[in-house]
Amino acid sequence: MLFPAGSRWLAILALTFCTSASAGDVLFENVRIFDGRSATLSAPSHVLVKGNVIERISTAPIAAADAQRVTGNGHTLMPGLIDNHWHAMLIRVTPAQAFGDVGYNNLLAGDEATDTLMRGFTTVRDVGGPVFGLKQAIDEGIVKGPRIYPSGAMITVTSGHGDFRQLTDLPRTIGGMLTRMEQVGGAIVADSPDEVRVRTREQLMQGASQIKLTAGGGVSSPFSPVDVTTFTEAELRAAVEAAENWGTYVVAHAFTPAAIQRAVAAGVKCIEHGMLMDEATARLLAEKNIWLSLQPLPEGLRLGFPEGSVQRAKADEVWPGIARSYEFARKYKIKTAWGTDVLFSRALAQQQGAILASLTRWYTPAEALVMATSTNAELLAMSGKRNPYPGKLGVVEQGALADLLLVDGNPLDNINLIADPANNFKIIMKDGVIYKNTLSK
Repeated sequence: MLFPAGSRWLAILALTFCTSASAGDVLFENVRIFDGRSATLSAPSHVLVKGNVIERISTAPIAAADAQRVTGNGHTLMPGLIDNHWHAMLIRVTPAQAFGDVGYNNLLAGDEATDTLMRGFTTVRDVGGPVFGLKQAIDEGIVKGPRIYPSGAMITVTSGHGDFRQLTDLPRTIGGMLTRMEQVGGAIVADSPDEVRVRTREQLMQGASQIKLTAGGGVSSPFSPVDVTTFTEAELRAAVEAAENWGTYVVAHAFTPAAIQRAVAAGVKCIEHGMLMDEATARLLAEKNIWLSLQPLPEGLRLGFPEGSVQRAKADEVWPGIARSYEFARKYKIKTAWGTDVLFSRALAQQQGAILASLTRWYTPAEALVMATSTNAELLAMSGKRNPYPGKLGVVEQGALADLLLVDGNPLDNINLIADPANNFKIIMKDGVIYKNTLSK
């Protein structure tokens, strides 16, 4: 049947087929709550979720005749987990595929997004990659996956971390055609304050919640020595000013003291990695109240680079600094976020919870879980009005968004429970919708 353009029937059809069903009320009964902040569980409690918000928490029974009732049997109810350094489009692809067929890569990423949610990660902060379409598909209910706080394309300099061009792509024509890497939105090269300003605004125009620049060399890039400092302070400051005009902030990939200090001087609010920082730089981060987004990178990631390769040599240089950076973070009480930074490995992505559990090398289980819930949520909230999901995340409290996990056992006693989500996460809820429920089994 055909309808004339502009017909009200088109609007009716759009509403009929595109409006998603709202979440029904859910009542969790007899649960022990890890609220995302405390080091202990609550007394046996009841939690009412109305729509996508936690409506009420009580130790007394809650009357909710129309709600779906979940008998908790003393299981732990906790916030959904948050990974603050994720690359949703770069998990299952190989480096060679990363800037290849866009349709195939999006299908891979969509399937991985569902797996990410099924591991109990209800939110990720994506710090580099063409993720805007995936985010939209998840938000519209087309694909099951976590909330995504997107940065869009990593902004880098010629030969910087994130510049995955080959030598045959050189010399670059100033103002000329974009390379494939830039066309698909994975990373983009900017070699002056004006270029940085344009590329920053382009990411914001597409819906970036924060901006990612690579202020120093990196491990996975082919032509980016770890010791190199890339952007000038003026270039970094151009991104900071553009982001601040939009009410949000810039994160900077940086390993070395020089790269970190330059980023801080330019107004960057969050340093990603920082594994090669010295004690003076750690004190600077603490004094300036700068966030440090650290990752307890697994040994499997380092070993994934071929022995004898440039990337393996750089990984060997960076990995010994992981423990030292966590020790500095604790010593100087730096505001520390947690993430994984898994790249090009589905197998490592499946260890997402185990990577979080490995924080117990430096933190108690409660401290690690607070970091991956309420603390990470504080960093997400720094995007201000660019926040795509306004509301409280990372906590179980009245008025918070209903991203919840029901865990068989007490993860504050045994954090390794989160390393086996298939068996231990009985319910996974995001935005008030239950995506997994194995209690009946």
